[in-house]
Amino acid sequence: MTSQLRRAAVSIESCIAEGFCRFHFKDRLNFYYDARGSIGEVQSQMIDAKDLGFVSEEEFKQVFDQAEKVGVILGGLIRSTENLSKR
Repeated sequence: MTSQLRRAAVSIESCIAEGFCRFHFKDRLNFYYDARGSIGEVQSQMIDAKDLGFVSEEEFKQVFDQAEKVGVILGGLIRSTENLSKR
């Protein structure tokens, strides 16, 4: 579970970085959507980790809330990129 969680967390950053470096908006968006999926994966795995007693409620809340914040920021990046692609 730890390795899956790490992989998903690293995937968020990697997908955003790779998408940002793409020339075409559609390519960028695909990577941003993948990053959003990885955020959901991190949150799901944190729920499982909490339910199985691997993390405390405080640790769960900290990571889950941080993932929510990243999701909001990423949502803004996605909307901005979608708007630019319509020009």
